[in-house]
Amino acid sequence: MGKLKNKVTVVTGGNSGIGFGIAEAFRNEGAVGTITGRNQATLNSSVSALGNDFIGIKGDVTNISDLEDIFKTTFEKFGKIDALVVNAGGIVDGVPMAAIDQVTEDNYDRYMDLNLKSAYFTVQKSLPYLNDGASVILIGSSAAHRAAPGMTIYSAAKAAIISLAKGLSLDLLSRRIRVNTLSPGSIDTPVFGKIVPPEQLEQLKQIWKDITPVGRQGLPSDIGNAAVFLASDDSAFIVGTEILSDGGLTNISLMK
Repeated sequence: MGKLKNKVTVVTGGNSGIGFGIAEAFRNEGAVGTITGRNQATLNSSVSALGNDFIGIKGDVTNISDLEDIFKTTFEKFGKIDALVVNAGGIVDGVPMAAIDQVTEDNYDRYMDLNLKSAYFTVQKSLPYLNDGASVILIGSSAAHRAAPGMTIYSAAKAAIISLAKGLSLDLLSRRIRVNTLSPGSIDTPVFGKIVPPEQLEQLKQIWKDITPVGRQGLPSDIGNAAVFLASDDSAFIVGTEILSDGGLTNISLMK
């Protein structure tokens, strides 16, 4: 019997990268449910890989009506939701990360809309469809704990996600809904292709391997396994906190 046998789950941004790794881990533990994404082609291929127990819903998490449709459609198909993973976020397409002297107000708003505002309203719009006692997992980042060139806005948004989990947990105590943050470190996903040209890709990945104490980048399955724990009854006494799944990147220094 899987740890999530017949549990209804929603993973936003579940069509690729970390989100797909989480959805796949959930499927392997017996869950059913929905993945979302903005790209129909990758959504279709990911649903095909997950099998008949998952559906894909195209939607933009920065659009409130899309969020409402995601949860309404999931409820009509599967019933009340047991686990929600608020994963959609990251780099805004066409808006590179930059230092403060290069950032416009529109750049700032778009990063905050995708990485913070959308998370808050994803949880809010899910509430009528969540089971009492459900688990909500906000995907943070080790970037919340350490500065890096050009990442100030993104890092600030992810730091706010950690705080959000605490406040939302308090708001939802009466329904026994647990909200926690799962923060990855450097994970080997296609997102690296958006950061640097193809010829620099392996060099960038090697830099991350070199500064990660365990000596490798994480895999989407590493985050998926941690998400299974937070979605299952194994973590029933964990609420309003953060789990760092980063290979020691945040808390162990390799400086000599």
